Amino acid sequence: MKKYLLLLVLLSIQGLFAQVEFTAKPSKTTLGINERLRVEFIMTEDGDNFNPPSFEGFEAAGPSQMISNSWVNGKRTFSKTYTYVLTPTKRGTFTIGQATIEIGGETYKTLPFKVTVTAAVKGADGSTDGSGQSAGEGIHVVAEISNANPYVNEPISVVYKLYVSHNSSVGSTRQLDVPQFNDFWSQNIDSGNKGVQNGTYNGESYRYVVIQEVLLYPQKAGRLEIEPLSMEMDVEVPTNRRDFFGRPLMRTKSIVKASGRKYINVKPLPENGRPADFSGAVGDFDFKVTPSKTTLNNGESLQLTVEVLGKGNLKLFTLPKPVVPSALEMYDPEHKEKVSVPLSGMRGSISDIYTIIPQNKGKYPIKPLSFSYFDLSEKKYKTFTSDEIMIDVQGGPVAQSDATEMQQGAQKQAVQTTEQFRFIDLDTTLKPMNSEDFFGSGRFYLFLFLPFLLIPVIVLLKKKKQARDNDVAGNRIRKSSKLAKKYLSEAKKQLGNKELFYVALEKALHNFLKAKLNIETSEMTKPNIQELLLSKGAKQETVSEFIQIMNNCEFARYAPSSGTAMQQDYNHAVSVITALEKQI
Repeated sequence: MKKYLLLLVLLSIQGLFAQVEFTAKPSKTTLGINERLRVEFIMTEDGDNFNPPSFEGFEAAGPSQMISNSWVNGKRTFSKTYTYVLTPTKRGTFTIGQATIEIGGETYKTLPFKVTVTAAVKGADGSTDGSGQSAGEGIHVVAEISNANPYVNEPISVVYKLYVSHNSSVGSTRQLDVPQFNDFWSQNIDSGNKGVQNGTYNGESYRYVVIQEVLLYPQKAGRLEIEPLSMEMDVEVPTNRRDFFGRPLMRTKSIVKASGRKYINVKPLPENGRPADFSGAVGDFDFKVTPSKTTLNNGESLQLTVEVLGKGNLKLFTLPKPVVPSALEMYDPEHKEKVSVPLSGMRGSISDIYTIIPQNKGKYPIKPLSFSYFDLSEKKYKTFTSDEIMIDVQGGPVAQSDATEMQQGAQKQAVQTTEQFRFIDLDTTLKPMNSEDFFGSGRFYLFLFLPFLLIPVIVLLKKKKQARDNDVAGNRIRKSSKLAKKYLSEAKKQLGNKELFYVALEKALHNFLKAKLNIETSEMTKPNIQELLLSKGAKQETVSEFIQIMNNCEFARYAPSSGTAMQQDYNHAVSVITALEKQI
């Protein structure tokens, strides 16, 4: 009995190991935007109709295919791998969805996984060619910072440049990543296209172009990071072959270059001598408080302008608010900015314009306003204080005492009763409804017996569904027919994309054969296909054309193919499939 139990356990374990597995294996789950990611989809049994995920956030190259089939001690080990190389197109966290494969009539799916793309990482952009020469030699992306030790809210500039030595050349370029300045107020500066300029890098003569210019105002003290800028570019690198004259043959290679991370140390503004009304202004400013007029008649209004002008962080602080007597009614201000933002820092003026309307005759003072800022040139705080402004209101009523106002406010006009506020009637009048009772009516008996009348229909439909479900061969044929139409439609969408077009067209042909001939992929040899199609009544020339299309799908992946050729192959496939549908 123990021997039988042991044998049963061994057979169960062997059955578990023999289960089909289909998994997705990424080379890494966190990478910089200047790195590459390899994703392998591995199956332990040969399958059909492989569908990769969408790869959102990446450019995918592939798939490359590898098959491993070995026998060890009489035990077969099989694996088939589809490999994709992914290039990030932007930063963020992306989900690589499920891939699907059909194995033995069953559909298997991989588990989705997340990939995080960060800013460029150091050392990942050095691409070497097979000749041993660096593909990016003599090419540098550099971030030049005007001041590495500023105060909070002191302007600094960051200029990203692409340096190219006189011995190197760069083709097309594309900016992969836009740096994010989380702890800064930032403004991109458009200084116009300056073209190629000459300069020096590490003491050597280089050509360079300006990629991006940014003005930054640090918003907190401490060690802050300036994020790198990444660029993808095409460069020419030598191969191991030479031409007739012995010169090395060149080929174009795509590489990624990044400026690298930079750090600045931001100093806090000094606490010693900081005024109580300091609101964060840093720079060199002037302060003005100007009324449109100081003498006015009752019913007229005046405008009070509070203005700061000069050079500094004009958009990053608030202006002081005037305090006026209760007899002057002051409205919310209209804020105006006349600020230019060059690479050296903001300059211009900001102002709040208040509208003030007097209520009574008399003279009313507007208290002095003060404005404080930190002067960068002298490294100390300065304060401006405006003069007191006296508003003379001529004409109109004279302000009365609070007691008089309260006495007048106590005299209220009585509200007269109108019809709309009359007492709500509480008595109701109910009237009988002349309608047939539902109980005992024709509708009552119809709804009562309708479920019993539907029972034979439900039984008939259930038997028909069971018969359809039990028809394994028929279901497989119908599924293959649907897949053939699906992949034929997919091939039409991929016209112009050689790799994906011929993969989809080949899948459409295979599923058409599975539907019409009731065969599996392992039986799809060309002699067998030809023999089966002819036995089903297909014409010889139609079968030959079908075999020719299959050959085109196999060879087109490894040979150059134009859009015209793909269109011809697609039209030819549609016409041949239509002809075979009629003939068999």
